Amino acid sequence: MSTKAKGTHAERELFHMLWDQGFAVLRCAGSGSTTKPAVDLIAGNRTHFLAIECKALKGKAKYLSQDDIEQLLTFAQQFGAEAWLAVRFDNKGWRFIEAQKIEKSKGNSFVVSYEWLQKQGVGFEDLIQ
Repeated sequence: MSTKAKGTHAERELFHMLWDQGFAVLRCAGSGSTTKPAVDLIAGNRTHFLAIECKALKGKAKYLSQDDIEQLLTFAQQFGAEAWLAVRFDNKGWRFIEAQKIEKSKGNSFVVSYEWLQKQGVGFEDLIQ
């Protein structure tokens, strides 16, 4: 499965998980292909509004650019939603972290690892509370 197809599959999986828990969900196809801030999923249930950027990994860590994080935060602020990064690790499932809690690595990039997200992030049940 290509990297793009894997990402699309992960977005759709999370879309259905949120929908099944009472959220209205919109998948924003083509996010990242515009000069304006965009996210992968927007979800809300009348009291909880989420702007979510999804990543699917087979490895142990994902590096994100400063621009990736800034776009997520900008979109969420303008939309009035919480900004979340959702990471699906192969054979380990989903972990979630609020975008403003993602730590910078060396230089201007950010990094999230499975071990770090186990400590700092939350699981799906905590996300939807």
